[in-house]
Amino acid sequence: METGLLDAFAQEYKHLLDSELRALVEKLDAPSIIKESMIYSLEAGGKRIRPLLLFATLDAFGIDPKKGLPVAAAIEMIHTYSLIHDDLPSMDNDDLRRGKPTNHKVFGDAIAILAGDALLTYSFEVIGLLPNEFASADKKIKLVVEMAKAAGTEGMVGGQVADMEGEGKNLTLKELEYIHIHKTGKLLRFSVIAGAILAGASQVQLNHLSGFAHHLGLAFQIQDDILDLIGNPQLIGKPVGSDTINHKSTYPQLLSMDGARAALHNQINLSEEYLKKTGIMTNLLREITELVASRDH
Repeated sequence: METGLLDAFAQEYKHLLDSELRALVEKLDAPSIIKESMIYSLEAGGKRIRPLLLFATLDAFGIDPKKGLPVAAAIEMIHTYSLIHDDLPSMDNDDLRRGKPTNHKVFGDAIAILAGDALLTYSFEVIGLLPNEFASADKKIKLVVEMAKAAGTEGMVGGQVADMEGEGKNLTLKELEYIHIHKTGKLLRFSVIAGAILAGASQVQLNHLSGFAHHLGLAFQIQDDILDLIGNPQLIGKPVGSDTINHKSTYPQLLSMDGARAALHNQINLSEEYLKKTGIMTNLLREITELVASRDH
C-alpha cells in the first residue's frame, strides 16, 4: 500500500501509542531491569495492526481515537508478551525478532519470562483504571472479559498449544484454521470489538464487526504463511522458511501457493462484505484490510 488515508493516520497514532506505552511502563514502581526488558520488546517495531484496528473502529463511529489509547496499549502489551514467550528456547527458540536480538538473548530467559508475565498482567490493570469519561464500569467489565477470552485458553494460548502440538504433523485445513483463528485471529478480533464497545455499538454492529475481524484474522495468517516462503526477511522480521524449519503446516503447503493466494482473496472479500453491513464510516478499516492483503514482500 503506497498512499492513502491510512498513512497519515497510522503515523500519528503509532507515535501516540509508542509514547503511551513507554509512559505506562516508566511510571511503574518496579526494578529497572524488568522495565527495560518490557520497553525493549514494546519498542521492537511492527505495523501495530491491532491498535490501528481499534483506532480505526473508533474513528468509524465518529469517536476521537485518542480515547482508545489506553486500551490499544493494553492490546499491544498482550501481543508483545506473546512474542517474548514465543521466542523462548522452550518454544520457537528464535534469536531475532524484527531484525533485533530477541528479549531472552538480551536479558536472559528468566527476565524475558517475567517481562512477558508483567506485560500480560499490567494490560488488565490498564483497562481497569480507564478514566470514567473513556469507559463506564460496565464497558470496562466487558473489555476485561473479552480480552481475557481473546488472550487465554479459548483464544491465543489455546491456539499456541494447538500450534505446538501440530508441529511435525500433517494437519487438515480445519485443524490449521483452528490454530490461526485462536492464536492470531482472536486478538485481532478483540481489537475491533474493543473499539466497538468503547463506541457503544449496537449488538447487530458488533456481530458484523466480529465477522469482519474473523475473516481479516484468517487473511492475515494466510498472508503470513505466504510471506514465510517468498517474503523479504528484512521486511517480515524473521528468516524466510522458518515454518518449514519448525515443521509447521501452512496454507501454501496444504493448498499450494496459488490455492493459498485464492484463499487469501476469499477471506478479504468476506471481511469486506461484513464491513458493508455495519452502516458506519469504514474507509480506514477498508484500507487496513488492503494493507493486510498486500503486506510487503
